[in-house]
Amino acid sequence: LYRIPLRRVHPGLRTLNLLRGWGKPAKLPRLGAPSPGDKPALIPLSKFLDVQYFGEIGLGTPPQNFTVVFDTGSSNLWVPSRRCHFYSVPCWFHHHCNPNASSSFQPNGTKFAIQYGTGRVDGILSEDKLTIGGIKGASVIFGEALWESSLVFTISRPDGILGLGFPILAVKGVPPPLDVLVEQGLLDKPVFSFYLNRDSEVADGGELVLGGSDPAHYIPPLTFVPVTVPAYWQIHMERVTVDSGLTLCARGCAAILDTGTPVIIGPTEEIRALHEAIGGIPLLAGEYIIRCSEIPKLPTVSLLIGGVWFNLTAQDYVIQFAQDDVRLCLSGFRALDIALPPVPVWILGDVFLGAYVAVFDRGDMKSGARVGLARARPRSGQADLGRRETAQAQYRG
Repeated sequence: LYRIPLRRVHPGLRTLNLLRGWGKPAKLPRLGAPSPGDKPALIPLSKFLDVQYFGEIGLGTPPQNFTVVFDTGSSNLWVPSRRCHFYSVPCWFHHHCNPNASSSFQPNGTKFAIQYGTGRVDGILSEDKLTIGGIKGASVIFGEALWESSLVFTISRPDGILGLGFPILAVKGVPPPLDVLVEQGLLDKPVFSFYLNRDSEVADGGELVLGGSDPAHYIPPLTFVPVTVPAYWQIHMERVTVDSGLTLCARGCAAILDTGTPVIIGPTEEIRALHEAIGGIPLLAGEYIIRCSEIPKLPTVSLLIGGVWFNLTAQDYVIQFAQDDVRLCLSGFRALDIALPPVPVWILGDVFLGAYVAVFDRGDMKSGARVGLARARPRSGQADLGRRETAQAQYRG
């Protein structure tokens, strides 16, 4: 197993956070279809208030270090270039790739563009050696960003993005880094897992594990479910219930596991009903505030996936901020209607992935892609260990 430590930064109340704008999802090409040519791929981002998880990689010989978001909702790797346009303000505040400082750099020159909900990244493709989690020497094609047009990139702590989605999402048909590691014999299996630490009292942000999973991160067993659409990490969710008696996703729905989304997103009417059940108070821009004093009394929200109930207590789904002497509690649920027929779509972001370790398995010729889920094991010293143990997923029936 290869481990990449994750850092967590809390943007606070003054900044914005990278988040895919799922209201305008990319139109996925047919499996096996050619790259859409010069048209930029649409991987929208939006603005939400939460934490960012990111880790470090190296590019070149010797390695030039960058911090990147490890994103299961996209499939390209890009970082800012030393040749970035002077008027591209985000380039001023991040590390740059310097081709002249790498003896293994190979120019490609193909132009790429990725259109985000809050801006656009333009640049050229290049090739160099990737260092990640102790793995060295992988020759990858990556994007050198020459223009980043969004304020979001300026205030975002990570330098770039490393996509962990399926090849069909990759701009210009570039092989995703995970595929390259496996094809070049540097990684045995196309499997990785995330352990996200949402405890604000603990300094580290968790781990990304390449090649498998670490049983020390979760409480067995792992529940595996098949990926229904091998583009995003999309699975089937049977339903969602709230202890108060509310049932959502009653006829089943699609659920996309996305490390690039900090919250849980669901259809507007259902999220409105959920907030009524948990006492959410409408704020601005779709945010709901929760009375911090009510957290111990709030109901459990349970997701039925693969015949197993995955329970979220209020400690899991309420995002708590402390700044100076002010404490603020926000709901970890957001409303958004996503046009991916024929079933309603939920996005299970870091609010869910912080409570449950996810193992992403691309599969092979004999078996298809799948996702494994198990309750995250608390770090030693975390408070209320017993509460978290009893909140693990339980079989019903």
